[in-house]
Amino acid sequence: MTFADSCSRPEGSSKGSAAADGTRTYLLGGNWKCNGTIASAEKIIGEFNGAGPIPANAEVVIGVPFIHIPLCLMTLRKDIEIAAQNCSLTGTGAYTGETSASQLKDMGVTWVILGHSERREGFGMAGEDSELVVKKTKVALAEGLKVMLCIGEKKEEREAGTTMEVCAEQLKPAADMLSKEDWANVSIAYEPVWAIGTGLTATPEMAQETHANIRQWMADNVGADVAAAVRIQYGGSMKGANAAGLLSQTDIDGGLIGGASLKMDFFDCINGVP
Repeated sequence: MTFADSCSRPEGSSKGSAAADGTRTYLLGGNWKCNGTIASAEKIIGEFNGAGPIPANAEVVIGVPFIHIPLCLMTLRKDIEIAAQNCSLTGTGAYTGETSASQLKDMGVTWVILGHSERREGFGMAGEDSELVVKKTKVALAEGLKVMLCIGEKKEEREAGTTMEVCAEQLKPAADMLSKEDWANVSIAYEPVWAIGTGLTATPEMAQETHANIRQWMADNVGADVAAAVRIQYGGSMKGANAAGLLSQTDIDGGLIGGASLKMDFFDCINGVP
């Protein structure tokens, strides 16, 4: 029994029909990053709890700071899952400052975001390379967590026309180290780094082209069955105003949403699901 199992969270509600057999359920992920006080978290939780039904063909998850995980597991509606924004490469033990996948699982966390561009780049410390990200992914999967695996190119790489080369380099350790069974619990979050927090966003057609190329790479390097099933989220400044256009694209299966997930605009994104 997890901590979450002992909590009396409010019920959610759904609308519409679940995804048809053989089709991908949309995955709308929020990422609060290192934001929020207890008071602001309580406020947005209250707003989300009263925001009405979630489309039945969508799965909704919010990645919150470690310190807010218990509050969300106690008070956020049941149909929004909770993700951590990182986990350690280690198990439990003498690893000061780390939080293990097993501890997250024990709390009732179901997802973890790994390889986010901000962690790859580092912020006053060394960034995480792609091999480390996949090693963490293996640890998380072994503990029963699901993983949003982030990839994406910087502005200068986009301008140089090397977007897919960058994405392929970041995906290769995952193709080498993850089994086909592992991929059933992994989504790919494509983040054009140049669009994160800048207000810039790829057009739906630009995003679709990259998502289609990622899916083809997965077919060529992992397997057509995995490529057809894996969900590829768009993580470049999705918001209510552009969500419907992005989500209407064939290979865009959801979003990893930053700033908009800290306000009611998150539900505008959710309601953009076709």
